[in-house]
Amino acid sequence: MQVKIEYSTFPQTGFVRLHQILTVLPVSASTWWAGVRSGEYPAGLKHGRCRFWTAMEINDLMQRIAAQGGAEQ
Repeated sequence: MQVKIEYSTFPQTGFVRLHQILTVLPVSASTWWAGVRSGEYPAGLKHGRCRFWTAMEINDLMQRIAAQGGAEQ
């Protein structure tokens, strides 16, 4: 299945939260957490009760998905 990943709306630097990731990757929150547990998606960083990811690691993930043929840009 081809999915469209919108790179232009995603930050290139800094930190992002899950709701921002889910706006550009077409997966549900439960699918995301299953992917984190399996090692398919990055685990991110935890600060207190909050979890966040670097924009760079999510951009790398989007590029990897696109290179595997799972997305169109």
